[in-house]
Amino acid sequence: MGNLGLTLIDDTVATTHAWLNRLVALTGWEDKQRAYRLLRAVLHEIRDHLSPGEAADLGAQLPTLIRGIYYEGFRPAALPVRERSKAGFVARVQKAFETDPMGDAEAAIGAVFKLLEERVSAGEMADVEQAFTREIRAMFP
Repeated sequence: MGNLGLTLIDDTVATTHAWLNRLVALTGWEDKQRAYRLLRAVLHEIRDHLSPGEAADLGAQLPTLIRGIYYEGFRPAALPVRERSKAGFVARVQKAFETDPMGDAEAAIGAVFKLLEERVSAGEMADVEQAFTREIRAMFP
């Protein structure tokens, strides 16, 4: 048992903070709450662009707490989304920032892709990247 209770829960909370701290560093933002909203929004857009099987493969590599965020509102029957342009992808992520604009949205989204590249296996990220159009893949590192 950890200081707060169950080691599994303590570990996933610490891992989630580490992911968010890394995303804060990659974006240059000072606000961890904004980084959380960015991570959540981009993970949902990635998930919704993947086939259900590929979405599950990516989800399996995420830390427990982030996996829960990833699957929040998941509707596999509606996948993958039909609209495949970079502008549409960015616009959907920006909905999470309607009252607090991101600034350079493509760079912020690219920071999440970079974080995932650092934390998810290369093979899985290659599979994820191939699910996107060339236009969207241009935002990957």
